[in-house]
Amino acid sequence: MTDFPAVTGREFEWKFAPLDRIRPLIEGVLDGSPVAFQYSESAGTTVEWVDRATAVVGVAGTPEDRASANAWGAVEKVLQIRVTSEEAEELLVRREHFDQNPRAAHVVIEALPNSSGTVILEHRGDADLSENVEIVVGEGAQLTVVTVQEWNDSAVHVSSHFATVGRDANLRHVIVSLGGGVVRVNPSIHLAGQGSSTDAFGLYFADAGQYLEQRPYIDHQAANTRSRVNYKGALQGAKAHTVWVGDVLIGPHADGTDSYEQNRNLVLSDGTRADSIPNLEIETGNIVGAGHASSTGRFDDEQLFYLQSRGISEEEARRLVVRGFLAEIITQIGSPALEERLTAAVEAELVEAEVVRAAAGVASDAAAAASADAAAAGAAS
Repeated sequence: MTDFPAVTGREFEWKFAPLDRIRPLIEGVLDGSPVAFQYSESAGTTVEWVDRATAVVGVAGTPEDRASANAWGAVEKVLQIRVTSEEAEELLVRREHFDQNPRAAHVVIEALPNSSGTVILEHRGDADLSENVEIVVGEGAQLTVVTVQEWNDSAVHVSSHFATVGRDANLRHVIVSLGGGVVRVNPSIHLAGQGSSTDAFGLYFADAGQYLEQRPYIDHQAANTRSRVNYKGALQGAKAHTVWVGDVLIGPHADGTDSYEQNRNLVLSDGTRADSIPNLEIETGNIVGAGHASSTGRFDDEQLFYLQSRGISEEEARRLVVRGFLAEIITQIGSPALEERLTAAVEAELVEAEVVRAAAGVASDAAAAASADAAAAGAAS
């Protein structure tokens, strides 16, 4: 941890984050003991605790900030997940037994050459957690990693993902953040093998007072690599805050690269903030294509008018627009059961948003009525 300077909040990587809530994970002593978890039995996969000195630890990457370094040095055991089958297997790992004490964790997901599978990491309950997740995708492997954050409102979760993708392999990486007070999941994906590729997706829905951050970094190291980055989020409620910083580096040896990244944010109420910053650095002129896009906006009035003109209520029209906006990401996961559950979770968020909006409308009407009454009373006197 001493390799990184103390965090002041002026650094670009920390300038948006609520450091008062994250500080114990950056500077404090962390409990690195193993925490119980549940997982589904799946042929072609193994799950076990291993020593932190195991050879595969550190293959995908090493800490890039002080919080990650603090967690790296604190863990006692590493949770190793291996995908070994060429058949497309799905493994669900649910972690919900963290407490509110500052903790560290480390997960390594390894897909052997030519294997295929999906690993889903679900997070629930309370947590004050800093963790590192390493992903090693062997040659010719096809791996999907989905991390779902549905923490309680008080939870703080800071997670660094490091991935290395081998020759002709593909990593589908999906981040879904719906719950938690402060959630910061930052993936760093290195396309190290010729012909390797990644499809990186993100879905987030920030409520009042919630802070959700993602900083995907795609490093094109080898020739003929491909990346697609697509993150979408919605914000509802006072001081809901999201941050997306997308970085793509096309290195000097990455001839034939094909890359595109985008971030879209849908603002559902006043008092929210969405920071969206795409960055692209190209160190070779021999590429297929590279680009980026970013947008933050409110409902399309024409879409709402179109739906309402066909007999759909305003509330239902709003839900349809948001569901359609976020469904593009949900349908990319590839797990029907999880897709169905996340669709229901988004629906619950929308219902809650309607309740908040209705309450704000009632309060606004009451204030207007009180102001009118006061004005009438003043005129009468």
